Amino acid sequence: MPGDGRATAIFKQPVSGRVRVGWEGLEVDKQADRRFHGGMEKALHHFPLENHGRLALRFPELAQQFVPGAIGENISTEGIDEASICIGDIYAFGGARIQVGQPRTPCWKIDAKFGHEGISHYVAEQGIAGWYYRVLAPGEVQAGDPFSLLERNADAVSLAELWQASRTRRPQPGVLQRIADTPGLNEAWRRKLLQRIDWLRANA
Repeated sequence: MPGDGRATAIFKQPVSGRVRVGWEGLEVDKQADRRFHGGMEKALHHFPLENHGRLALRFPELAQQFVPGAIGENISTEGIDEASICIGDIYAFGGARIQVGQPRTPCWKIDAKFGHEGISHYVAEQGIAGWYYRVLAPGEVQAGDPFSLLERNADAVSLAELWQASRTRRPQPGVLQRIADTPGLNEAWRRKLLQRIDWLRANA
């Protein structure tokens, strides 16, 4: 990281040509801190271009820096955001099949990269951190490949719903239970929701 030397892989570059998506993501990609990034449940990070637009409006002095890859994402698209994508959604991306498992939780590295405090807080507050995929079937992809929804849960829960419920001070336990029971939700998120349900009921 500029200025302090801490390891980071948030600086991404566009990829040309076909690259392979393996079980842990793009084979040309790396993660610096494997405690919190990467692995099979965080194989690919998707951040919509629409969110870059929102950040550019909120932080106009940095507007030109909010470009594809700037938040450390692997995939940038138009037309899909947290309100329209759902936990458990399965997508065909090039020759790979990938599934939405959880939202991203923004960290200090976003502020550190841009040299500006408050970006991570705004991203979390607005629920525009993007999301992670697990890989169901490896394959080759390239920029411009079709990105097609294959399957969606019958009682689908959008990422915006999950984010709002997780940040509400005292959400209804039934709301959290519905999210926790959603097929495809990351297990760590499911445990966290169930623990909060238990706390809410014990402190009703």
